[in-house]
Amino acid sequence: MRVHDFVDPKLGRAAPYGVLDIADDKGWVSVGIDHDTTAFAVNAIRSWWISMGRERYANAHSLTITADGGGSNGARVRLWKVELQKLADETGLCIFVLHLPPGTSKWNKIEHRLFSFISKNRRARPLTDYRTIVELISATTSTTGLTVRCQLDENLYPAGIKVSDREMAELNILRNDFHGEWELFNSPASTKIRAVIYRRCLSEPVMHGST
Repeated sequence: MRVHDFVDPKLGRAAPYGVLDIADDKGWVSVGIDHDTTAFAVNAIRSWWISMGRERYANAHSLTITADGGGSNGARVRLWKVELQKLADETGLCIFVLHLPPGTSKWNKIEHRLFSFISKNRRARPLTDYRTIVELISATTSTTGLTVRCQLDENLYPAGIKVSDREMAELNILRNDFHGEWELFNSPASTKIRAVIYRRCLSEPVMHGST
């Protein structure tokens, strides 16, 4: 892959977004054909949960996500928060997000434990079409037991969507006192009692997944 989001004049765009379950050493990669937007990023997390996460963590009440501080899942991106709220409402999960500070993305475990192995696996192999990309990513393994599932996301994700102050005010978000701009919590709007679980997450966060 040329970069994380690359465009070929003839074949079009291929934008991979990865999810790594640190506890289970299993990865998920959605390969988008449109813009690398926040909606695409959250749908990749949604796809991981539907295809892998909810079976692995059948009794889960919360999902902890570590993410870079910038990009489509950036700490200041309003649409990221809106889309996570939708995911929380859909799944009934409390979603606890821990953003890495600016300039520290190289410490994100997904870079060392997922994407580095994907890069090694496809080395010197031309990416001629979407099927080749998906098959190469799916064939990624490591000596520690890493396995990866990959799926093509053919949805269209328009860029430039704006989120108003009113929409932000309607979100059910509780912020961490230590670094609220990096760590936020989206609890399902219909279950206010989740705030109790949130307080526990702050003291003893449990890692279920990482993006």
